[in-house]
Formats: sequence, structure tokens, C-alpha cells
Amino acid sequence: MDCPRWLPLESNPEVMTKFVNCLGMKSTWQFGDVYGLDPELLSMVPKPVCAVLLLFPVTEKYEAFKQEEEEKLKDQQQKVSPDVYFIKQTIGNACGTIGLIHAVANNQAHLEFESNSPLKKFIEQTTKMTPEERATFLEKDESIRVTHESSAQEGQTEAPSLDEKVNLHFIAFVNVGGHLYELDGRKPFPIVHGKTSEDTLLEDAVKVCKVFMARDPQEVRFTIIALSKDSY
Repeated sequence: MDCPRWLPLESNPEVMTKFVNCLGMKSTWQFGDVYGLDPELLSMVPKPVCAVLLLFPVTEKYEAFKQEEEEKLKDQQQKVSPDVYFIKQTIGNACGTIGLIHAVANNQAHLEFESNSPLKKFIEQTTKMTPEERATFLEKDESIRVTHESSAQEGQTEAPSLDEKVNLHFIAFVNVGGHLYELDGRKPFPIVHGKTSEDTLLEDAVKVCKVFMARDPQEVRFTIIALSKDSY
């Protein structure tokens, strides 16, 4: 059976904010660009930050690293908090939406929702499911799919066709229980990147983003977006 495919979301903070707002998340928190990685530019990002999204190119170097990391962590057995909400990606090009779900689902204590929010409802209905069951549930969620499709066509660049292979991928970084988690629906499990806090999440996530960039120094297609409380 062919896996379903969606149009890819553009790495545009306005589109992302509108997307989650359309699904009933109140706009007290908004997505915004992180313009640079040095302390001065990071200090310009409104605080607090509760999630960081990284868009990066899936290259041969990255795929080789991903395989290596998976083998290593299977043997090492990380300690992953049961409070981490993790969903697998089974829909082609849906990594933007998966990244947004990871950012929102792991920050429900901070975020506010409308009473009839389809996004809040989706998270509540899937809380006790496995990552694979959540993925299947998302495939059938019409309100999220329709909002994704309209958001994908709202960016500043024309959305590619459904069949076009997109080699850019979104992942999310969140703080759960004082630990920094990398959440990537293409990986079998969350990746723990050590300790973090509400105050240092942005800086700690950026350190990991720098490692992604160092792996492919010739590449320029990296984008970092923060989910912040104060408006941009």
C-alpha cells in the first residue's frame, strides 16, 4: 500500500503560526525565525522559548550518521521520559506538521487552546497510543490534513507537486522534565541530548543544530524557528 503524501510546508513562521491558530491554538505563543547562532542574535529571539524547529537537508552524510546513531542507541538504551509525546511519520512530506505536533504536544502546560481545538483534541485522543498508532490516527484526521494542505499553499514559494521528492526535513527540540529531546518522526525513538531548562532551551537546541550544520559544511539550507511567548 502506498503511504499517503501531503504537500510540504514551507519553513515560514507566519504560515506555521497561522496553521496552529487555525487548529485552535491561541496566538499567545508564535513561531519566529532565529536569524543567527551567535549570542547577540540569539538574544533577539523573544523569550521564553518552549520549542525549536530545525529544517535541514537530508544528505548522504546525514543518512549515514542517522543509521550509525540508531545502531549505537539500540545498544545503549537511552532513558526517555514517559511524558515525551512522540509520533512517527508515515505520511510523505508531513514532517512540518509532525514537527508542529511535537512542539505543541510537549508544551500543553504552556500553550492555550480554544475549547473546540482540533489540535488539542487530536493530542488528547492519542495521548495513550504508541508512536505508530498516533501516525495511523493522523492519516485519518481530516481537520489537520485540510489545514496542512491550505497552509502548504500559503508560503512565499510555490508548493512543489505531491510527487516531487523533497529532501528537506523538519525536526523539533523540546524540554521535557529538564532534558532536551530531539523529536524526528523518521527516527525510531526520541533522542536525548542532555539536560536543559526553560531558560536555556534555545541555546541548548542551537548547540545541537550546530552539530547538524558541521556534518554538512557545504550546505546552506538550514533554517531554525523558535516557538516564543512574546510576539515577534
